[in-house]
Amino acid sequence: MKPKTEIATFAAGCFWGVESAFRVVQGVLSTKVGYTGGSTKNPTYEHVCSDKTGHAEAVQVEFDPKQVSYHELLTVFWNCHDPTQLNRQGPDVGDQYRSAIFYHNEQQKKAALASQETMQQEYRGKIVTQILPASQFYNAEDYHQQYLEKRGKTHC
Repeated sequence: MKPKTEIATFAAGCFWGVESAFRVVQGVLSTKVGYTGGSTKNPTYEHVCSDKTGHAEAVQVEFDPKQVSYHELLTVFWNCHDPTQLNRQGPDVGDQYRSAIFYHNEQQKKAALASQETMQQEYRGKIVTQILPASQFYNAEDYHQQYLEKRGKTHC
């Protein structure tokens, strides 16, 4: 019998490194990188990089909640980027690199808000992470999927 799975969606800068961080978590069954949170239908990487679509580079995570909790995934999210940087991560600048949690149900929303509140106590700067309802997720081009893994790397 196939396990009941859930979906979580996170944006934390360049999706290559974010995807890599989630792929090593036991209980994560699959990941997809793509674009979400914007207004353009079927955006391409070039469209998203123009800063005109409103999309974030994001990772959609399919997980087995019996093996890994959403709370544990939130911990991975907070630890793989700097949530105090507005519309950037490191050298990557633009609203497509923003920090965001896209929740898929009320339990995820409550967990994300509580987690953000807890994390704010650990940071000197203000956390700018958006917590938004999940919207249409568009898969990124094939060459972006598991980009680092295909190149024998574990992080950017």
